[in-house]
Amino acid sequence: MVVVRANTNTEVGLSAAKVLRRILQSPGVEPGPSCFDALSAKLIQQAGFKFCFMSGFSVSAARLGLPDVGLISYGEMRDQGYQITEAVSIPVIGDGDNGYGNHMSVKRTVKGYIKAGFAGIIIEDQDSPKACGHTQGRKVVSREEALLRIKAAIDAREESGLDIVIVARTDARQAVSLEEALWRVQAFADAGADVLFIDALASKEEMRAFCEISPQVPKMANMLEGGGKTPILNPLELEEIGYKLACYPLSLIAVSIRAMQDALKAIKSGRLPPPGSLPSFEEVKETLGLPAYYEEEKRYRTTGYLPECGNLSNISEAATQKERDERPSSPVVEVLTPYVSNDQEADDQKGPFSGIWSRSLRVKIIASDGFEKLDVRIPAGFLEGITNIVPGLGGVNLKAMLYEAANEGNGNHQRGKKLLDFKDRMGDQIQVFLE
Repeated sequence: MVVVRANTNTEVGLSAAKVLRRILQSPGVEPGPSCFDALSAKLIQQAGFKFCFMSGFSVSAARLGLPDVGLISYGEMRDQGYQITEAVSIPVIGDGDNGYGNHMSVKRTVKGYIKAGFAGIIIEDQDSPKACGHTQGRKVVSREEALLRIKAAIDAREESGLDIVIVARTDARQAVSLEEALWRVQAFADAGADVLFIDALASKEEMRAFCEISPQVPKMANMLEGGGKTPILNPLELEEIGYKLACYPLSLIAVSIRAMQDALKAIKSGRLPPPGSLPSFEEVKETLGLPAYYEEEKRYRTTGYLPECGNLSNISEAATQKERDERPSSPVVEVLTPYVSNDQEADDQKGPFSGIWSRSLRVKIIASDGFEKLDVRIPAGFLEGITNIVPGLGGVNLKAMLYEAANEGNGNHQRGKKLLDFKDRMGDQIQVFLE
């Protein structure tokens, strides 16, 4: 049985692909910044965007430190996508490049992206090695092969029994001509593509001609920041032309590069980055969800409370807040053990240590808030297993303390003698008495 993980939108209880389809059917242009890892995707969601793209250009930069020239693999992209969709509940459209091989590879890529939780996938018609559509030397495969890639993607979706939005992209505008690009997107629409995308259109007139092809099929615009070939238009202008989705592929990766460069210059010169560019540690923790983590963690905190039983293997079960409130304020538990230390057989039965094994060790743990977490008595011979009950006693040589207590008392052992009194790493006070 194949287990498929589908990213689910928590607000409406729908799969991410269905949420994306609702966005495509809604009025207006929907902007989608491009992420490159789980953190950037989470920031996009926290900023209030309804969906985002996973940019192959940005992932190649962030994960490999290399340009988008076909060096990153299907496995690396799928793995990065899984981490991204795991971190957010908004739909994510993944860059599937040229499918990473032949048409069977395209089918594998689509099915893999579905399993990784993607809501959509972009499949393009570039020849290998592929690269960013706004750089030089773009080449595309034949019309037939380009069309078969889209058909293979649609077949893979149907065979999986699950949904994913197929975004059909062509780079023929730069590689061949505008006319060739328009022919291809018309063929992609006729084949059943969900969204159409021509990269590197060079003017508003070309963008308008694109949107006139199959008006019922949503169009995607690539607003390449910082000097791409396509004019940068605002959402109202894009809507007027006929677009539905607007991708912003470089904003996050580009500002991250500049911010890190500036921070490194400051540190190298003996300074810290300026306060305006450096969020406080509290803000960082809030962004990552640490306060929420601590709040949820309280549900699973153990108290050290031991039930009245002789089975030490069951003493680590967590108590709920209600159980902690209802139990007696000073619980005392007698723990019986099936054995005592064999060391007593080797000791001189007439010496000062001879009566130690008939005595008990009383262990008390008091939490930092004054709450008594544990009060338990253990036969003095049960030394090896005591750390199973009180991990904080790990490394403490109780046997040596018992010998010392025996020698000090010369056989007359004072009841209630305190052997230990310290605080562990959690701030709990641990006391051990010889009774």
